[in-house]
Amino acid sequence: MTIQPEGENLRKAVKWISETLKYEPGKSRAEIIQEACLKFDLTPMNSEYLANFLKDKN
Repeated sequence: MTIQPEGENLRKAVKWISETLKYEPGKSRAEIIQEACLKFDLTPMNSEYLANFLKDKN
């Protein structure tokens, strides 16, 4: 079973983060999360989800 993030903006952010990590591996994770939240107009709860998503990717 896969946990899918709710909301189109959050799904787009997860995809964008994955691509950013691939092409800019030296970029800080906090910076990536901050950019994603601004770019996709995400809530603080979404930001927390993204932090956990990145933590699990390590």
